[in-house]
Amino acid sequence: MFHRRKTPTVLIGPLSLGSDFPIRIQSMTDTPTADVEATLAQTRELIAAGSELVRWTVNDHDAARGAAEAISRLRSEGITTPIIGDFHFNGHTLLSKNPQTAKLLDKYRINPGNVGKGQLHDDNFAQIVKIAVDNGKAVRIGVNWGSLDQELLTELMDSNAKLSKPKDFSEVTRDAMVQSALRSAEYALKLGLSKEKLVLSVKMSGLQDMVAVYQKLAKDCNYALHLGLTEAGADIKGAVSSSAALSILLQQGIGDTIRVSLTPQPNVPRSKEVDVCKELLQSMGFRYFAPSVTSCPGCGRTSSNYFQYLAQDINSHIKLKMPLWQKQYPGIEEMKIAVMGCVVNGPGESRHADIGISLPGASETPIAPVYKDGKEFVTLKGDHIKEEFIGILENYIKERYR
Repeated sequence: MFHRRKTPTVLIGPLSLGSDFPIRIQSMTDTPTADVEATLAQTRELIAAGSELVRWTVNDHDAARGAAEAISRLRSEGITTPIIGDFHFNGHTLLSKNPQTAKLLDKYRINPGNVGKGQLHDDNFAQIVKIAVDNGKAVRIGVNWGSLDQELLTELMDSNAKLSKPKDFSEVTRDAMVQSALRSAEYALKLGLSKEKLVLSVKMSGLQDMVAVYQKLAKDCNYALHLGLTEAGADIKGAVSSSAALSILLQQGIGDTIRVSLTPQPNVPRSKEVDVCKELLQSMGFRYFAPSVTSCPGCGRTSSNYFQYLAQDINSHIKLKMPLWQKQYPGIEEMKIAVMGCVVNGPGESRHADIGISLPGASETPIAPVYKDGKEFVTLKGDHIKEEFIGILENYIKERYR
């Protein structure tokens, strides 16, 4: 039986996350934050797609000032989605020199691997945390193996070399990832940040490494965790790699927020990473965002491609109508629809769905039985099956979810 790992409730702006709340979806813009119009446009796109937290790069004073202006405009529009400032190298300076930005951001992301070295590391880290405490803001301590604290790694490598049976380099690197997160968290607590304002992440680009390091971190603490496979890649590779890594951890009850980091592609919306997160959570049964369509993959029996177009049309119809359906029909997100292509699995899948249609395959009678709530409802035939099935679907929704 699935059990979610117990973590504290973390309040980020108006949004609560942790084990008592749904697994939240996060995304990040790739616009220069100093370009307020571009950042706002992409942020609105991500939010419309379903992102519940959006992270912005804040890398210089122009970006800090742009962030303050953009957040003010979002709030004036009634958009309350939490905005996260992503800081590297100079976050302590940017937050202290731009108090309005520090006040308006809902969360600060700190990378302990690049805030400075030695005493400077501690001083800079402390400055950011104290600003967060003073403003009542949440903090994510985000460790990334591409920018891992080299002083800490050297320390652990030296200790490892003295062991009678030293660990290999990858295992020591994983230990350093976890230690960087935990030591930073402990320091943040000493500086006055509460556990209810703290999120940790330990991102790696190798699936097995990423899974292992998060499992170790989850075992060693109960902080809220943000999951992500960093530098996952583009398109199918990025979506599959991220989904594979995240699903292993989510099934083990690990993870309170997730992000799928896809390399941008020309003419592909940034919100694709949000779509992948939604499909992942829905396929695992953790959250529901829209009616799911079970559709036939096709084989030698399905000589007609009609079922392909019908499945595509039904998915497009759902996407078009969901903004209205969500307001009118609570619970519709969990509805199941089947669009099948022949008699082998068609009737069975259609009966398992709330509503389904089984189209004829090769050499089968050219009729399409429709099933509602496990029972055959009507048989369609002729040239208007799509229009008739969509009409039946619309009436079913009105009757069941009114």
